[in-house]
Amino acid sequence: MALDLDQLLDAPNLKLLMQQTEVALRDEARQRQQFYDWVNEDHKAEFINGAIVMHSPVKERHWVAVGNLYTLLRAYAIKHKLGRVASEKAMVSLTRNDYEPDICFWNSERSAAFESETMQFPASDLAVEVLSRSTEKIDRGIKYDDYAAHGVQEYWIVDTRKQLVEQYKLDTDFQTFALENTGKIGQEIASDVVKGFRISVASIFDESLCNEALISILNH
Repeated sequence: MALDLDQLLDAPNLKLLMQQTEVALRDEARQRQQFYDWVNEDHKAEFINGAIVMHSPVKERHWVAVGNLYTLLRAYAIKHKLGRVASEKAMVSLTRNDYEPDICFWNSERSAAFESETMQFPASDLAVEVLSRSTEKIDRGIKYDDYAAHGVQEYWIVDTRKQLVEQYKLDTDFQTFALENTGKIGQEIASDVVKGFRISVASIFDESLCNEALISILNH
């Protein structure tokens, strides 16, 4: 069980714990720099709590969902000049960890500082993770907590097997996510962060419906 601040301050060995933590964090910082020196555009990898996490190839339903949602979100953001959208290979660097979300969105103000050579990006306003068996524990665990702790305003978890989208909104008072909506086939889902972005849940999982939704976005 994790210690809260009061419990930590009451610990008689607090100074020793701090010394051990400092040593561990220095070692982690060295490993993180080695990760930066090693990683490149050919690697699908993340740095999580001191370890490099490699990602295996994804199933067809995974890349269909990522591609559909990225296409629709990017087209909408560009048309309405709302900000920037990235997919999979954009590295989001937080306090300790480096992630490559399946999809992320930064508003215009936050993305104004991005340059063509930028390779590490700040926490996004919206983060989307599409579940797979190998990543579900991370997506619902450390990423869920870390995104909230760093001010990600909205988090979507897409389940391709059940064909649904869990939409979480940041509770700023507690720096944690609260489930706002579970979108299913036959329903629509609308983003709180990307103003006006509303699509059918089915368009995330069906390429023909995605194409219809894209035409609607471009024509309205």
